[in-house]
Amino acid sequence: MEITQVRNATIIVNYNNIKFLVDPWLMPKDYMEGFEAGINPHIRQPRVELPFAISDIVNVDAVIVTHVHPDHWDNFAKEALDKDIKMFVQNETDKIFMLNEGFNNVEILDENGTKFKDITLYKTGTQHGKREIIEPLCRSVNMPYDAMGVIFKSKEEKTLYLAGDTIWCEEVNTAIDKFKPEIIVVNACAATVFNGEHIIMGIEDIKEVLKKDCIETLIASHMDTVSHLSVTREDLRKFKKDNNVAKLLIPDDGGKLTL
Repeated sequence: MEITQVRNATIIVNYNNIKFLVDPWLMPKDYMEGFEAGINPHIRQPRVELPFAISDIVNVDAVIVTHVHPDHWDNFAKEALDKDIKMFVQNETDKIFMLNEGFNNVEILDENGTKFKDITLYKTGTQHGKREIIEPLCRSVNMPYDAMGVIFKSKEEKTLYLAGDTIWCEEVNTAIDKFKPEIIVVNACAATVFNGEHIIMGIEDIKEVLKKDCIETLIASHMDTVSHLSVTREDLRKFKKDNNVAKLLIPDDGGKLTL
């Protein structure tokens, strides 16, 4: 398989010769304001430009949108993608959203497995920040809380787990124990809201993931792009060096990993 880090949580997964675009956030640098509910709301985002032309990014076989927060989906993706492309989402709400965006081939991923060509995709659970704290906060700013992770399985490839927008939690622990993925992609910039809670993984979460014996490669995504980040690639590289964590990979935007 090949994983291309585009920008933020936007990656391209070439798995069993099928190309999936995940969470396309394709707007130019500084196009939108920082998140009011997060730290650093004065910083515009995305903080960096895309490393590739949008036409190259959307040249894929299918799209996975883990949730429709505005740093995972935007109008630039809506306009660039073929409206008949296969698209996978987490629930009925997001399916209706995508149908209203004009897409015609939208399917909800199933926890028990959804077949696509010779690949089976499994929806996994998340906590986009501590549920009891962050879900009410999301409601207060009229933003959905839920996100999903995705397991990729095929006879020809190792098992891949995209953990999605989540902290370390029982849902992630359960997914790893159930599917035993050799390769995991985690969103790891420790995005932080104004009350100090982080809503995706940071270094302490990564330490928990690394305790799992099945993991051969852990890839850090969702880095150095959103306004409310609190962990950078530089921070992760220091952690990797100080702790001699060879299995942790921290690709730059535009970087391609062959696994």
